[in-house]
Amino acid sequence: MSAPTVDTAGTTAPRRPAPLLRHSLVLARRSLAKSLRNPGSLVNGVMTPALFMVLFVYLFGGSVSGSTDAYLQYLFPGVLVMGAGIAGMLSSGLTINIDMKKGVYDRFRSLPIGRSAPLLGSVLADLVRYLITVLILFAIGFLMGFRVGTDPASAVAASALAIGFGFALSWVMVFLGVLLRDESAVMAITFVSILPLLLGTSMAAPVDTLPGWLRAWAGINPVTHTMDAARALLTGTPAGDSVTLTLVWSAALVAVFAPLSVWAFNRER
Repeated sequence: MSAPTVDTAGTTAPRRPAPLLRHSLVLARRSLAKSLRNPGSLVNGVMTPALFMVLFVYLFGGSVSGSTDAYLQYLFPGVLVMGAGIAGMLSSGLTINIDMKKGVYDRFRSLPIGRSAPLLGSVLADLVRYLITVLILFAIGFLMGFRVGTDPASAVAASALAIGFGFALSWVMVFLGVLLRDESAVMAITFVSILPLLLGTSMAAPVDTLPGWLRAWAGINPVTHTMDAARALLTGTPAGDSVTLTLVWSAALVAVFAPLSVWAFNRER
């Protein structure tokens, strides 16, 4: 039986389980409510990968794969990872940075909640946004002609891998959002980070068709591993060790940057 706690009125009440999770979910709901009132970041997270998909398929599909349908089957898994992770990188750190400058998180610190609850709540809200993005991208891809070449369970696994990798990348951007003082610096570093992460991958063309220097980078780029894993699960191409590498990279990013984010947040007092 859990030990009782004393409330502000002097009465005793049983301690509720998992207070950090409860507080984080409440703050995640707050973040999602803000998104409903101002859905710009969610729209950008969907429209950017959708535009990439439309432009690449109809401009380069015939020359790369011989037909737009065949190229869509190749391109879509990479676009899915882009939508679930890369396109959401900017909003994760920028939202926290803006709230900190407005003093919102100073008020959170005065409340009897876990120190990491505001950060965890923001990232949990990102998970919901990524899920919505993935569902919309599947709908757009289906209308364009994409079809899952494996089975529903594999499609769910591919979506989970993409969203999980996006969750891991969110902690990197949360750390930058807390650490940096200016939102312009957050935006600049994010854009500079996105370009090599996104362009040096297997998204638009197989890695073995890239120049040697770019092939070397794509071979160690975690985004490439995630795209290859999603492609294998969605279309049935050989997975190799891409699924394992995606899980390892995701776990490593969370293990490193989640504690760093909490440390940086707590020192801002």
